[in-house]
Amino acid sequence: MPLDDELAAWLRLSLIPGLGDEGLRRLLATYGDPQRALRASRAELARIVADSVAAAIKQDAPDDALSAADAWLDDPANRMVTLGDTEYPRQFLQISDPPPLLYVRGRVELLNRRSLAIVGSRNATAQGMANAESFAKTLSDAGLAIVSGLALGIDAAAHRGGLAGTSSSIAVVGTGLDIVYPARNRGLAQELADRGALVSEFALGTPALPANFPRRNRLISGLSLGCLVVEAAIGSGSLITARSALEQGREVFAVPGSIHSPLAKGCHALIKQGAKLVESTRDIVDELRLPDIAPGAADIDSMTHDKASSGFLEALGFEPFDPDTLVARTGMNVAKISELLTRLEINGKIAALPGGKYQRIR
Repeated sequence: MPLDDELAAWLRLSLIPGLGDEGLRRLLATYGDPQRALRASRAELARIVADSVAAAIKQDAPDDALSAADAWLDDPANRMVTLGDTEYPRQFLQISDPPPLLYVRGRVELLNRRSLAIVGSRNATAQGMANAESFAKTLSDAGLAIVSGLALGIDAAAHRGGLAGTSSSIAVVGTGLDIVYPARNRGLAQELADRGALVSEFALGTPALPANFPRRNRLISGLSLGCLVVEAAIGSGSLITARSALEQGREVFAVPGSIHSPLAKGCHALIKQGAKLVESTRDIVDELRLPDIAPGAADIDSMTHDKASSGFLEALGFEPFDPDTLVARTGMNVAKISELLTRLEINGKIAALPGGKYQRIR
């Protein structure tokens, strides 16, 4: 997709310092398209935007920025999608501040597929990541593209689950699309580029600035029919996404957790405020009035386990525990407990926690 005159006009306006999305939308409302806005006189422009911004519009766009965009578009996987394009996400037209220009890498058609956001803690537990991936896989198979933010923890698990399902996954990022943040997710970002999509409203070269991520969060929720929060501490960025979802008229869902876990407190707060408590994908499907999903839907209370260890697993419960507690609870000796813990950890039934503790994975 070459940088033709029309797209170059969109890009030039998007790069004007101080114009912002709102100012660009005012220009579009007045002139109809970016090329006409660029041809307007400074005096005419100053009636719509600040004089300093009008002056900046009349200056030539930086050649390096236009050249970088042109080079980026040489890759057939890369696209720029504007408010005037048929590929522009219809869901964004329902929010108060839709981005005029989007950078997209991967399957642009996913932007108009029904989707659900899944977000949560970067420092997630093994159980939380297992829940996120399982929910994402089942909901992807049910026809929902999974939207998240490419962060570590719950976001990454949600993307993996979405990619494993039939409807894939979309990452909305807070940097330019020529930057992968965090770098540890470079491999996942490439999988999304190959089989899903990455989306940003930020210009190429934009680094991971703290102010960008709350702004990015409104697009995660805005692209989706609803937002599922899996593990979030009070003050988590995931709660910003949930608030954006509420403001945009989207459904908010939350997975409950242990009353002792700081990572459950954000979800419990959302539930108290009216978010739907989620125990299975059925809760989401019913709330969104989606067609029936296939048998075998993920349910955090129906994961099966090895029959040989079933009694031992039941003794564990779902709270963090240490081996000494299990000795008292089961009557087994330390050697037997150690053997069973090792076997269960290898089989992915439990996860080791800091401080010598373990936790069962549903």
